[in-house]
Amino acid sequence: MSPTDGRRPEEEGSTLILAIFYGMLALIVILVVAAATSLYIERKRLFSLADAAALVGAESFELSTVSVTGGVPRVTLSSSDVHASVQEFLEDNQVGTFEELRLESATSVDGRSATVTLSSYWRPPVLTAFVPDGIRLDVTSVARSVFR
Repeated sequence: MSPTDGRRPEEEGSTLILAIFYGMLALIVILVVAAATSLYIERKRLFSLADAAALVGAESFELSTVSVTGGVPRVTLSSSDVHASVQEFLEDNQVGTFEELRLESATSVDGRSATVTLSSYWRPPVLTAFVPDGIRLDVTSVARSVFR
């Protein structure tokens, strides 16, 4: 190296170390963002399924249980009917590729609405040391049948 070239001998190779560091940092950020996106999408899918199941539960009444109060028809739901309808819905229909899908509860708290809680296990798309191996997602949805 000639003295006119303007570089110091101790600065040799420092750009390569920075490039490797920033490359690793970018890879870590990409993996974490991919995992977060996957988690968000999986939760939305599970919530959509819970919405559909709650709607099935809200429609699980017999016409003989409809009463008219003050000129307004009202539905009376039982927790056992809601649970049976939701269980049948989940068994008979294609629910996608949820890992360890569980019906946590399907009840009617007030006799007018159906509350459904589902859970499933989520795993990141790429196994890394920066995100957990997986977590259990729980979602709850409430639906009500209304006559107009």
